[in-house]
Amino acid sequence: MIFSEDEVERYARHLVLSEVGGPGQQALKRARVLIVGVGGVGSPAALYLAAAGVGTLGLIDDDAVGLSNLQRQIAFSTDEVGKAKVAAAADRLRGLNPHVAVETHAERLTPANATERIAAYDLVLDGTDDFQTRLCVNAACVAAGRPLVSGALGRWSGQVGVFAGRPCYQCLVPDIPPDAETCARVGVVGALAGVIGSMAALEAIKLIAGAGQTLTGRLMLYDGLAGAGRTVRVAADPTCPVCGGGQVRRR
Repeated sequence: MIFSEDEVERYARHLVLSEVGGPGQQALKRARVLIVGVGGVGSPAALYLAAAGVGTLGLIDDDAVGLSNLQRQIAFSTDEVGKAKVAAAADRLRGLNPHVAVETHAERLTPANATERIAAYDLVLDGTDDFQTRLCVNAACVAAGRPLVSGALGRWSGQVGVFAGRPCYQCLVPDIPPDAETCARVGVVGALAGVIGSMAALEAIKLIAGAGQTLTGRLMLYDGLAGAGRTVRVAADPTCPVCGGGQVRRR
């Protein structure tokens, strides 16, 4: 895979990194990443993955840009309020890096379409804000053998984890919490979305480029008020209905 002169200059800071270099940048260019939910986590993650040179980015979201989104969802501008999020984000990403192909899916990810959508990509980054969708994404990723980068946030804290086989996300969240909080109900500080979205993008880049130690099987917890973070291991649940039967096949 040959880079153009524009790409060599664009990715110069990656190309001189020993952990990325030419092979890592080529892997990024070959990669197909699906971002589920172009919101607080997915918006900054999409920008950094496009800037990093991921060859194909898929965006799936059925929502339109709202004025209240602009406090944290930095892929959008005021004049795009009312526009489909995937269309607005695609315009922004193509403007940021014309070497990236953007595929848009203006729909919600559901059990009916998850298998088809996820099987078309190499890696999935989930930034959705409801547990039903997160569990659906996880089940489809396990079935297709795709690694999942999961990011979530609320109030002043957030988390990022990577799931590839066992344990899976459902080992962490076996059931939908009856009192699950949403950002709309409890609020969220806008800059936290940038922190968690960037962390999620970083994990995706590491996975694709084969750099460093990823958060596979671990969860990074970040407390924005305290300015502190910690990482914990996620235990595999032998009774998990999604991954409890053993290892999933890898692509």
